[in-house]
Amino acid sequence: MTENRHKSLGLSDRDVIEMYETMLLARKLDERMWLLNRSGKIPFVISCQGQEAAQVGAAFALDRKKDYVLPYYRDLGVVLAFGMTARDIMLSGFAKAEDPNSGGRQMPGHFGQKKNRIVTQSSPVTTQVPHAVGIALAGKMEKKDFVSFVTFGEGSSNQGDFHEGANFASVHKLPVIFMCENNQYAISVPIEEQLGNPRVSDRAIGYGMPGVTVDGNDPLAVYEVVKEAADRARRGEGPSLIEAVVYRFTPHSSDDDDRYRAPEEVKKAKEKDPIATFGQYLKELGLLDVQKEKEVNGHVMQIVNEATDYAENAPYAKPEDALRYVYGEE
Repeated sequence: MTENRHKSLGLSDRDVIEMYETMLLARKLDERMWLLNRSGKIPFVISCQGQEAAQVGAAFALDRKKDYVLPYYRDLGVVLAFGMTARDIMLSGFAKAEDPNSGGRQMPGHFGQKKNRIVTQSSPVTTQVPHAVGIALAGKMEKKDFVSFVTFGEGSSNQGDFHEGANFASVHKLPVIFMCENNQYAISVPIEEQLGNPRVSDRAIGYGMPGVTVDGNDPLAVYEVVKEAADRARRGEGPSLIEAVVYRFTPHSSDDDDRYRAPEEVKKAKEKDPIATFGQYLKELGLLDVQKEKEVNGHVMQIVNEATDYAENAPYAKPEDALRYVYGEE
């Protein structure tokens, strides 16, 4: 009999079904955006496929009513869990005026939504790390009870922004969680050509913080370590570094030719598809069966279809609004 792991972590049956549905929604939205891109309807996709478990597991371990998240461009699962909707994502993909991220100004994957404490990012990688540290510093100075959660790829862990942010957060014991989604490739550069030590989490000791590597295909394992890091941060014990080992199933982006990877390597990675393996866990516990799975898929696809239709037919921003929020207005 399958062990009921989620109950021991304090998660209800409803919680894990919601986690599964959020992972599936992220996957189906992503797949739809690839189709739209290939048919010339949206300009760009940077994919979350293969990384949904790490993203959703982490988000569910946070307080989604008060914590701040600074996602990197693949974090569709994080932003959906924190309250962004499929419609919001599609409006961004189509660059429409109602896009809550930037009013259609930024590329898709540049998430930002003030009401849900999703802090906007820029295209240069890792700039979100010092921002997350600054938010945590402000929270500590103002004696506010929240955690700042920031994600990035293993390529980003080589940038100065990461090292400066980690050092500052540790010195000041700030409530920050650094989560590296190690998907094995910094665009075309494999991990063995990026890092002398392949474990990103080992870098934590240099900054005096805990570091842990976790299976990013297991949302419950990620939930457990992020929850522990969040509890530690709330107790005033400072930051943590988490490395979730994942694999991206798609090219780096819709503009990438990923023949630098062997098709057999990708095929083997897909055998550990986190949506399939988490679905199997739920089935073994009797929380998901063929009928329930069909209902969940149908519901998710209805959301995706409605979001696509709405965004495709929504108005573009007016040309005269191009410089709004750039220059002061009378």
